[in-house]
Amino acid sequence: MRKQFDQELNELHIQFTNMGVLVSEALTKSVKAFINHDVTLAQTVIDDDQIINKKEVELEEACAKIIALQQPVVTDLRRVVSVMKACSDWERMGDHASSIAKTTITVKGKKRISHVEALLADMAKVVIEMANRVITAYTLADIEEARAIAELDERVDNYLLQITQFTIAEMKADPKVVFNGSGYITVASDVERAADYITNICERIIYLKTGEIVELN
Repeated sequence: MRKQFDQELNELHIQFTNMGVLVSEALTKSVKAFINHDVTLAQTVIDDDQIINKKEVELEEACAKIIALQQPVVTDLRRVVSVMKACSDWERMGDHASSIAKTTITVKGKKRISHVEALLADMAKVVIEMANRVITAYTLADIEEARAIAELDERVDNYLLQITQFTIAEMKADPKVVFNGSGYITVASDVERAADYITNICERIIYLKTGEIVELN
């Protein structure tokens, strides 16, 4: 029975990791689409969001099945609950990637602000790095790495502030960029929220390893 249970837990973590990879790819594609004005790539991200949603449902069902049939002890229960909560964070990040893609389609052809797009690209690199690192940290239950990843969230917040302030100034100076300016702020907010959800997963890693509920934000 224990061997079967361990196999089910291992499969759960594999599925969770696969979902994280899908979300990281969605974020990468959505920002690339926005920066390159690539409507076709943006539509791909929107279409693929249903795959991420399906993964979340499958993971939640697998977690519920393990809890109901295996009646795990406290340590194992933490592992299952951590996956159940963290997969919701992945799904929400996928939603933000889809939101960025939708904004790409909306602002296509409007006047752009190259400096803001450069800042957005740099901001997204930090968040995608966070996403990729947190997958490994979760797999290894590495709480020190989890804390280090969460600290990057402050850099992301600073990018959001810079982008918002610069964009508002440009919108005041040139009415032609007002429409796109709103889009920039929306995209930057989506990227920032993705970083927040990654920080949530970092908190899950610490809970998984220690049983302690911490706030890293």
